[in-house]
Amino acid sequence: MKEIALNSPEIEYCGRIDDRDPLHPQFIFPATYLKFRFVGSFASLKIKNQHLDWNNWHNFVGARVDGVQKCYQLNDDENTTVITLLDSEDTDKEHEILFFKRMDCHEITLEELVLSDNAKLIPYEKKPCLKMEVYGDSVSAGEVSEAVDYVGKVDPVHDGHFSNSYYSYSWMCARKLGAKLHDIAQGGIALLDKTGWFHHPDYIGMESVYDKVHYNSYINSVTTWDFSKFRPHVVVIAIGQNESHPKDFIKDEPNGEKTVLWKNTYKKFLRHLMEIYPKTHFILTTTILEHDISVDKAIDEVASDFSSPLVHRFYYSKNGCGTKGHVRISEADAMSDELAFFISTLHIDVTQEV
Repeated sequence: MKEIALNSPEIEYCGRIDDRDPLHPQFIFPATYLKFRFVGSFASLKIKNQHLDWNNWHNFVGARVDGVQKCYQLNDDENTTVITLLDSEDTDKEHEILFFKRMDCHEITLEELVLSDNAKLIPYEKKPCLKMEVYGDSVSAGEVSEAVDYVGKVDPVHDGHFSNSYYSYSWMCARKLGAKLHDIAQGGIALLDKTGWFHHPDYIGMESVYDKVHYNSYINSVTTWDFSKFRPHVVVIAIGQNESHPKDFIKDEPNGEKTVLWKNTYKKFLRHLMEIYPKTHFILTTTILEHDISVDKAIDEVASDFSSPLVHRFYYSKNGCGTKGHVRISEADAMSDELAFFISTLHIDVTQEV
């Protein structure tokens, strides 16, 4: 067996990654991946998991090996887990492996990639493609997406194994468009700090996360993202589901002080992204997970303040009323069809830098 440097040029990465140590990259957000092709018979990854003990959940990572999807449970402590991705007797066959972060709310460090002695990496052809960035919550992260017996129903009791970013509407949409995706999604997150369900008991919102790499101070030191590393053609903002906790202020007081603050913070967030990405299309939306229409009305008001042809308001056909539980694979597939079609109508030239 031989160790392969994790910064080898033949390996393709995608996602908002901490690559300050390029030989040991850290994956933070869901749908972050590495992909490589090689001729050989064996492949394994050594991974260090930084686990957040919440509700007795475990952490799982995913892979697609020659198109077959696999799931692996990681150690809950900071000990490493060695995952055998491929072990074959055929030494001359070409393989493709996609290894990805299935879940939010934990971090992993890639420690070592090992291939068979005879292995040879095959480079990918570099070509322009659509680039997408999504800011969202558990639906955008693909949480509980594999609970396929619960379509339209509340979630079953589980330990995290039903969550799979590969089947999030966001990554499904990206694949249908041939796009690279940065999925800045975290379950339970709202827009405002001190709101939502994430980072209990000191709740933080997307206003404190969108410009970060490491964003969960319970796991790691918070670090800032360099936006020059990824310039998306389209940004989807899918925030609004978790604003009702601990108080449903948008529904109860649509013209109240906190609702006004929420709308102003949304505008500030959007304006900052528009300054960073002046040629990017922005899609403002929520999801099909059941929520009060007051949130969508508030987003309508936000959108009406922007006269730019690059700002779009988008509704799914089952917006806010599609399911009482998280979005399952078939539901995410339908969402991704609608979103992908809408993005296709923007006629984005992917050969142009943004």
